Amino acid sequence: MKATKRNVYLHMKSLESAKELWMSHFSETSLRTGTETIATADAIERILSEPVFARLSSPNYHAAAMDGIAVLAEDTYGAHVDHPIQLTLGENTFFVNTGNVLPEKTDAVIMIENVTRGDHAQVIIESPAIPWQHVRKMGEDIVATEMLFPQNHTITPSCIGAMLSGGVFQVCVRKTPNILIVPTGSELIDWQSVHPDQAPEKGTIIESNGTMLKYFVQECGCHATRHDSVPDDVDHIQHILLKAVQTFDMILLVGGSSAGESDYTRSIIENAGNVLLHGVTIMPGKPVILGDVHQTPIVGIPGYPVSAIVIFDQFIRPMLYHMLGVPEPKRKKIPVQLTRNMPSKLGIEEFIRVKLGKVGDTVLASALPRGAGAITTFTQADGIIRIPRHSEGLKSQDIVYAELLHPEMSIENTIMLVGSHDNSLDILSDCICQKYPGIKLASTHVGSLGGLLALKRGSCHMAGSHLLDAEDGSYNVRYIQKYLNNTPVKCMHLVMREQGMIVLPGNPKNIKSIKDLKRNDVRLINRQAGSGTRVLLDYLLQKYSIQPIDILGYDRDEYTHMGVAVNVLSGMADVGIGILSAANALKMDFIPIVQEQYDLVIPTVYWDTPMIQALVSVVRWETFQNRVQTLGGYHTDKTGQIIDQSR
Repeated sequence: MKATKRNVYLHMKSLESAKELWMSHFSETSLRTGTETIATADAIERILSEPVFARLSSPNYHAAAMDGIAVLAEDTYGAHVDHPIQLTLGENTFFVNTGNVLPEKTDAVIMIENVTRGDHAQVIIESPAIPWQHVRKMGEDIVATEMLFPQNHTITPSCIGAMLSGGVFQVCVRKTPNILIVPTGSELIDWQSVHPDQAPEKGTIIESNGTMLKYFVQECGCHATRHDSVPDDVDHIQHILLKAVQTFDMILLVGGSSAGESDYTRSIIENAGNVLLHGVTIMPGKPVILGDVHQTPIVGIPGYPVSAIVIFDQFIRPMLYHMLGVPEPKRKKIPVQLTRNMPSKLGIEEFIRVKLGKVGDTVLASALPRGAGAITTFTQADGIIRIPRHSEGLKSQDIVYAELLHPEMSIENTIMLVGSHDNSLDILSDCICQKYPGIKLASTHVGSLGGLLALKRGSCHMAGSHLLDAEDGSYNVRYIQKYLNNTPVKCMHLVMREQGMIVLPGNPKNIKSIKDLKRNDVRLINRQAGSGTRVLLDYLLQKYSIQPIDILGYDRDEYTHMGVAVNVLSGMADVGIGILSAANALKMDFIPIVQEQYDLVIPTVYWDTPMIQALVSVVRWETFQNRVQTLGGYHTDKTGQIIDQSR
C-alpha cells in the first residue's frame, strides 16, 4: 500500500466538537475492557467493577480498648476518692490488655493507671465505670454484610485495610486498559543506541515521545507498551497496527500525522479502518488524527513533544478514564495577571505554557516560548493559559485563568526573577533547592532593562542587571536611579564575569576585535535590545565609529548567552557577544573584551521576606560561589555585598 498524495487537512474541527465526536463515537460496551478477580492485597489503585460487602464484622467480638481491668459497671457504682471500692479478681473483674476479648459478665474497662493493687486478689478503684467504657463493641468499625465500597471506586491503601479487616480477601476489578505506543519516523533512533560520550549523527533524532507517553498512560492507571521506533515504511506500520488492534485497547501512532511526503498515518488508518477527523483548530497539536480500526481507538499524534503532550491531555487522557469508568481528574484553575502581551492567531485555540509566581497578593504569569518542539517549555511551566480561538490574543495586565500543573503552594514559594540571563542563575536555582527545599527560583530572560521595567510594574521580586554607564564605567546605579526613582531597592552584587566574543574552536574566521564585525565574511548573532550585552556592544561600536547597519546579523538576536553560543556552534553565525562560561559549556573559543558586573536588584519591600532572605543566604554561601567559579570566567570576591546607590 502506498500513499500517493500529501495530507491536506482543510476541514479542521474546533476542540469542543472534536472531543465530542471522539468521546461519543465509541459505545460504552466497546470501550470496556472487562473484569477480573484479584487478591485484595494487590488491588492498589484498581477500579472496583462491583460493590464490596463485608464478610466479617470488625471487631468480631467485644474487645478491650485499653490496658486495665474488665469489670461489670454496676459493681463499681459509688466508688469515690473518699470512698474507694475493693474488687476481687476473678469475680466479674479481670486484668485485660488492649485488644483482648472482653470476659463474660463484664461490660466496661477501667484504665490500669486508675487501678491500685490491694492485698492478695484484690484491686481498688476510686471512680465508677459506665457501661461500655473503653470497650470496642463488636461491629464498631464494620458490620458483616454492610457495603464497604460501591462499584467504580478507586482502591486506596486505607481501602485495602478496611476490606481485609472485613474479611474480603479478593475483589472484582476492571481490567486495566492496555495501550500500545508506536513511534514512527526514519530519522528516529532509540536512546539505548546512543554512545554516552558521542553526539548522534546529524539528521537523527533521539526518540523520547514514546517513553514520555508511556509514563503519561501509566499515570492514568493503565498499562502501556512502547514499540521500538519504526521507520517510514507504510506496509510495516500498517502490519503493526492490524496486529495490535487484536490485543490492545488503544493504539498511539507517534509522528507522521502532518502534511509531509513521509506522513503516512492518515492513509494507514484509512486503509485499516476509519479516520474520524484530521486536524483540530488548536496550537500546538493541530495535525492530530483520530481514528477507529475494528472498534479500537487510534490516535495519530504529531511528532513535536509539546504537541504530543497537548494531544494526550485533550484526547487520550479523557478516553483512558472513560475506559476505566471513572471521572477524569481536573486540574485546578486560578486567576493570574499577565506580565506581557500574548498575541494569537484568530481561529486557533492556543495553549500557552507559563511560569507563575505570587508577587504581593497577585499571581503573575510569564509566557514561555511557544515552539511545539520545545519540551523544556513544559518542564519549566507552572501552568497553562488558553487563548480562545475567537481572540487575537491577551493583553498585559489582563486577569485570566491558568490551569495549574503543580500544587498551588509551590507558586507561593517561587521567587520571580526577570532580567538579564546569566549561567550562574542555574547554579543559584539548584543551590536554593538544595539548601531550602520547597523554594524555587524562576527566571525570565528579557534583558537588563526589561528586568528593571518589570520591577517598576511590580511584575517580579527581583531583576538581574549588568547595564554599563558609558560615562563613568559603573554598572546599574544610574539606570536604577532613572527607572526606579520611586521604588526603594537594594542592589546586591552577584558576580563579576568575563564578557567577550564567542567563536568556533580554532577561530576559523581569525576574528580578533570588535572591528572585525565590519567584515563582509563575518556574521553576528546579537542579543536583544535592552539587554546589558546589547548596551555593551552598542557602546563599543560607538567607540570604534562602527554603524550597526554595516554589521551582518546585527538585527538577528537571541535572549540568552547559551542561545548565542548555540547559533555560532551550529554555523548560523560566525561570532556572538557573550560570557566565557557559555563558550566553555559548548567548548567554543573566546576572545575577551571586558570584565563586567552582574547584580540583583531587589525592592526593599521584599528584602526581609523569608524567600528573599533564603536567596541572599545562598548567594553568600561558599558552596554556591565555588560552584559558580568552576564554570569559568567568574569572580566572586564581592558576591553578596550591597552596592551603594548614592553616587
